[in-house]
Amino acid sequence: MLKNYSGFLCDLLLFFRLIKKTLKTHKDLDVWKDSIELVILIHKLTDHFPKKEEYRLTSQICRAVVSIPSNISEGSARNYPAEFLRFLHISQGSLSELETQIIIAYKLHYLNDDQYKEVDGRLIRINAQLSGLIKYVERKSKQKVQ
Repeated sequence: MLKNYSGFLCDLLLFFRLIKKTLKTHKDLDVWKDSIELVILIHKLTDHFPKKEEYRLTSQICRAVVSIPSNISEGSARNYPAEFLRFLHISQGSLSELETQIIIAYKLHYLNDDQYKEVDGRLIRINAQLSGLIKYVERKSKQKVQ
């Protein structure tokens, strides 16, 4: 039993290394590239938030948005698909947190309609990309189990 399990782990590790060779680094992932662009956009938008929000909503928004590409890159550097998946899910959580904070900023009139729609569209796109990547890694991991 242990021999079969260790063989499975070796196969899974080889598979994950193959993915990493194909992608080279996290910087090859469209979801990482798009989330970096979102960081830049959010920082530009929050520069115009009221000063009173600097250590409140602005700070939370900036931490959440930076967490998205950061967790993608950290997870892709891990040697096991399960760890990569865990960090991708953390990225999704940060994305959801950011979405809530953007809605709050919009309702407080810190963002206009066009700004809100642009950010919301990017959030939807990145969420779809993350979901797709998660499904891909899960599917490839399960194929190695069978």
